[in-house]
Amino acid sequence: MKTKKLIRIALILAVAGGILGVGTVLYIFNKPHRDVLATEADYSLTNSQIISEYLENKITADDKYLSADGNSKILEVTGTISKISENYNSNMVILLKEESDKAGVSATFTAETNHKISDLKIGEIITVKGVIRSGASYDDDLELYEHVILEKSDLISQL
Repeated sequence: MKTKKLIRIALILAVAGGILGVGTVLYIFNKPHRDVLATEADYSLTNSQIISEYLENKITADDKYLSADGNSKILEVTGTISKISENYNSNMVILLKEESDKAGVSATFTAETNHKISDLKIGEIITVKGVIRSGASYDDDLELYEHVILEKSDLISQL
């Protein structure tokens, strides 16, 4: 009698745990994505300013702009276009970099925002908005500077 009761309790706990686990997984995978285009920027700065912050103190800059939970800050960055390219996903990538800067800001656009940059040319000054994913740093192995990386970018203005 006692073993039947223990088996029944164990079975009830297993079913409850399974339901809770499935519910949690469904919630996480169906959570809506953050709408970067509709969200106001957390910071507005030039590409030289953010590069300087990262090269002076990467830890402080990471604490200010990046978040471990994936909700990193949304930035508006103004700078001069030094390169326009396309990545492997057919998304446009613009590098904002001044001649005097050691690194730049690489802004990757989305399929929805690619069309906005079709008329841009190297040397133009623009403002882009996007989510920061990585800061500028110096790579000792490669002996070069790595760029700040913005994802889900959108063209805000053309000067």
